[in-house]
Amino acid sequence: MLHQGQRIAILGAGTSGIAAARLAVASGAEWVGVFDSGDVVKLNPTAEMLGSAGIECCFGAAAVEAPTDLDLVVLSPGIDATWPIAEAFAATGAPLIGEIEFAYRHCDCPVVAITGTNGKTTTTELTAAVLEAGNLRTVAAGNYGKAFSEVILSGQRYDVITLEISSFQLETIETFRPKVSVWMNFAPDHLDRYASLDDYRAAKLRIFENQTAEDFSVINAAEPPCELLAKTVTFSGFGTPADFDFCDGWIRFQGAALLDFSTVRLVGKHNAENVMAALAIAHCLGIDPALVLGTVRTYAPPHHRCEPVGEINGHCFINDSKATNLHALASSLRGQESPVVLIAGGKNKGLDYAEMREFLPGAVSHVVCIGEIAGQITDLWGDLLPCEKATNLEEAVRLALAAANPGQTVLFSPGTSSFDMFSGYAERGDAFRDAVQQVAS
Repeated sequence: MLHQGQRIAILGAGTSGIAAARLAVASGAEWVGVFDSGDVVKLNPTAEMLGSAGIECCFGAAAVEAPTDLDLVVLSPGIDATWPIAEAFAATGAPLIGEIEFAYRHCDCPVVAITGTNGKTTTTELTAAVLEAGNLRTVAAGNYGKAFSEVILSGQRYDVITLEISSFQLETIETFRPKVSVWMNFAPDHLDRYASLDDYRAAKLRIFENQTAEDFSVINAAEPPCELLAKTVTFSGFGTPADFDFCDGWIRFQGAALLDFSTVRLVGKHNAENVMAALAIAHCLGIDPALVLGTVRTYAPPHHRCEPVGEINGHCFINDSKATNLHALASSLRGQESPVVLIAGGKNKGLDYAEMREFLPGAVSHVVCIGEIAGQITDLWGDLLPCEKATNLEEAVRLALAAANPGQTVLFSPGTSSFDMFSGYAERGDAFRDAVQQVAS
């Protein structure tokens, strides 16, 4: 067993930490402890569950008191390495790795790893469906779905594991080497975690660092990340020359028409890029496109990602609540075929909405603003096009409906997080769907 007789500490009692702790026990560790400085009362059910598996727990303020006789420390992605709990365990001198690295050391099949500021989840989910259609057994995991450690612990046999990978997870890799690494895009985000944009980019770039000429890198041709050792396959939905591109409504491969995008349930050129990335991954793994195009056509978008949620008087309402940063908003706008009425806004998390001015002309005819940032958006965009404020989503839907031209789409793409009004983008998206249905009725 890989960790026979070792003493292993797991930092973080979330999904990844729990799975890593159970995997440590299964791999022969003599002692496993889970440490989390969160609220003891809220974590008590977790302590009881882990305790029944022979795993010790230390929660609350005492969690920063690290044992001195550790062989390994596994860091959950939600914990910043600069936090006191992480620094305390690093000071013991025990090796500190992340949950992705820990699970990878137990993995005996190739890995596809998908990163980027936006589009990761849709691409990961679609890739898993495409690979299954191409007769490769896989599962979608990592930053999406199951934790990587949970997949390893299940004992299921896979031909390849499909992982969505965040910058947080890439910070603490060492040997992690994907057979196919995917770079969707890059834009400012998570600057509350990173000291600079360069630090955020450097974390994401680690996805390529262990690859060799035997591996593949699938990259957005408009945003080549760095010099790569792996064989490269490119994609672009916005005119940059690439192996997979988008022209006159068709996805093409090396200039040959491959897929009529109008037959796909996904909406927008940015989603065409997600499809191209999935097809490029399949190409890297030797899958015949004829096996998977039917799956691509029938694939339904995940909730809250350019998801049609209703129609009122000929106006389609699209829920893109997952657009929690300006790059996602810009991508959503660029992906529309004609100008939309835009509902945008939410928490003020320091993003510069002035950067969006270049994307508005020709893409948006009217804006309805919500949330903390509503007044700022109105001030920044009001000289370019009509802007008005709404106090809640139902009012926003009514105002957008009144402003829409015949047949025009209403796009809900906030461009920021939702924590001023909701618990997260999912609750916000559900509220938008409910508001559309309420107004329709």
